[in-house]
Amino acid sequence: MTQIYQNKRALIDAVIQPDDTVLDIGFFGQGITAHSTDSAHYLLKKRAKEVWGVDLEYDDAIVDNPAHYIHGNAETFTINNKFSVIFAGDLIEHLSNPGLFLETARRHLEAGGRLVMTTPNTFNLFNLTEKLSKDEPTVNPDHTFYFNKKTLRVLLQKNDWELDSVEYLYSLGELHKESWKKKFLNVLYKVLSLWTPKFIETIVVVATPKETSL
Repeated sequence: MTQIYQNKRALIDAVIQPDDTVLDIGFFGQGITAHSTDSAHYLLKKRAKEVWGVDLEYDDAIVDNPAHYIHGNAETFTINNKFSVIFAGDLIEHLSNPGLFLETARRHLEAGGRLVMTTPNTFNLFNLTEKLSKDEPTVNPDHTFYFNKKTLRVLLQKNDWELDSVEYLYSLGELHKESWKKKFLNVLYKVLSLWTPKFIETIVVVATPKETSL
């Protein structure tokens, strides 16, 4: 049965172990500051043994261990360390070259390590509903890609990754105002999820490098 995580805390509690060393890529671009108790980065630091971060831009004042953070591009960064988990929350849809990102991520994983990604579901109910009334659904203007289960599977296969699981995240839990339409759709998401998760807004992917690529 496909897992549906209620929020980011439930996801992180499920996929991150207390002895994990985690690299959070794009940690500061999650819609809220890393100090917020609602941010994935904060939750990762509460859960894992050690957490590092990579982002193009972030406020140096908010990091508690500067040696564990670098200003860097998700597609080309280099850290002299390897990690048991690489976490990329709502990142891959912003990139210019997701294949290059996957190659760079693979180089920074320990043997047996795993990649955890979240990304908007192309065929979520909000997009389908907006497509009925608009030329294109409302999306973040910085997005460069749409993804679904099929395209994620192909992208990972082409870049020497094994897809371990595809699951769903019901609520990002970010602190933002929602329109009446979005609030109504949230109710429909909840009802539909009793039968199928395929209309839920966020996809969760867990992947591991193919042994031949290590």
